[in-house]
Amino acid sequence: MKFLCLIYFDEDERDAIPAEQWDALIHDAHLTRDELQASGAYLGGNALQPVRTAVTLRRKRGERSWTDGPFAETKEALAGYVLIEAPDLEAAKEITLRLPPSRIGTVELRPVWEREDHAVRRVTAVQEIQGSRGSAAAGRG
Repeated sequence: MKFLCLIYFDEDERDAIPAEQWDALIHDAHLTRDELQASGAYLGGNALQPVRTAVTLRRKRGERSWTDGPFAETKEALAGYVLIEAPDLEAAKEITLRLPPSRIGTVELRPVWEREDHAVRRVTAVQEIQGSRGSAAAGRG
């Protein structure tokens, strides 16, 4: 399975990290990437430029508009991503724990739908909850 690790930082906190600590973190990130790549778990990734460089497209009633930034009510902003391959969620969690950015930020781990899955399956939140309740009930039987 493929998983996307979305890395979030508070950019002000990140910018306040002393240069030596930041350099060590980046060095560790490159080493971790090389290790994951050698094991076949690393599929790709990139750091993103600061959120102040972003623009967001919104469409409402056929009208489109561009706004500066992501327009989020949070201090944390998407800082980068890593795409990994893992046999299951538990293995993906173990890989995510190894990512150096998780030491200073938040990492959202999300399974990727393969193209063929996405084309034939649309799961709403309600269906997901009902499915997990059904699994729990089946486990008690």
